[in-house]
Amino acid sequence: MSSPQPPTSADVARLAGVSRATVSFVLNDTAGGRVGEATRQRVRAAAAELGYVPHAAARSLRAGRTGIVLIGGSSAPIGPLFSGFYRELQSALRERGHTSVLYGPTGEDEQPARAWAELRPAAVLCLEPVLDAAGVALLHRSGTRAVLTLGTAPVPGAHALIMDQREVGAAAGAHLLAAGRRRLGVVVPTDSGLDQFSGPRLAGVRATAASAGLPDEAVTPLPLDYTEESGAATARRCRELGLDGIFGYNDEYAMLLLRSLQDLGVRVPEHTALVGADDLLLGRLLRPRLSTVRLTLPEGRALADLIDLLIGDPTTTPAGDNLLTARLIARDSA
Repeated sequence: MSSPQPPTSADVARLAGVSRATVSFVLNDTAGGRVGEATRQRVRAAAAELGYVPHAAARSLRAGRTGIVLIGGSSAPIGPLFSGFYRELQSALRERGHTSVLYGPTGEDEQPARAWAELRPAAVLCLEPVLDAAGVALLHRSGTRAVLTLGTAPVPGAHALIMDQREVGAAAGAHLLAAGRRRLGVVVPTDSGLDQFSGPRLAGVRATAASAGLPDEAVTPLPLDYTEESGAATARRCRELGLDGIFGYNDEYAMLLLRSLQDLGVRVPEHTALVGADDLLLGRLLRPRLSTVRLTLPEGRALADLIDLLIGDPTTTPAGDNLLTARLIARDSA
């Protein structure tokens, strides 16, 4: 049995008793004052009765781009902080007439700009460092009005939204040093998708320790898989090295290491102080309660306003301010 043919704008025009041009004006919100309110209502009622939906591909062919805001997904695990940010951004973009599409992480050999350009997005928001100047130029040539990067460094040609992850490590390191800890460890996840965060966070701790006059060897990187076995091995290494303060990269890795340290009889914070990041609820439910670095992302609505502005006026001067704020929340573990 063949599928029924979808209704067309011609079907809507016949049912409403108007021209196809009038249907296009009304359903694409481009009528201005050329179509009266009674006719508008008749066209919309006919479209609803037939179940007609305007063809996005045809509309984008005429405009040279879609109404899509493509969000290039990060290969890093999506946590509650980003989930809340994305929901707010998605809702705000919808209110402004845009459709957000979360494009999954790309493979190492894939050229994401070319794949993204094929979708003819009105704007691209890139969440990981996979775009270069050539990729930005390709997107612009393909009709993308605005290209934004959300990362640790600007990309030529893109509107840079800087999130300096060194601030996270600096906040954790400063707290541990203020607590009198001088032999520090920094968890570095072995998941390569987290390199863009873990490297700068380690650098932030090192810079803070150096400014306090500590030698380079006072900060020890601690590679860690997100497994119980790796947690146990890392805890044993912490005890052997006599580390008295640890930045656990984030709350999840810190909680894994906390459990492993406790299993070895290492008392937190008496023997070893521990700090996480992200301020997850579960960290507050542990005993001892986990000290953490609370991060604040840009507001989704403010970012939606910026994207809408850039789509309307791509000549807006790119920004480069640090949009990530990091604040230490002291609890029982440090």
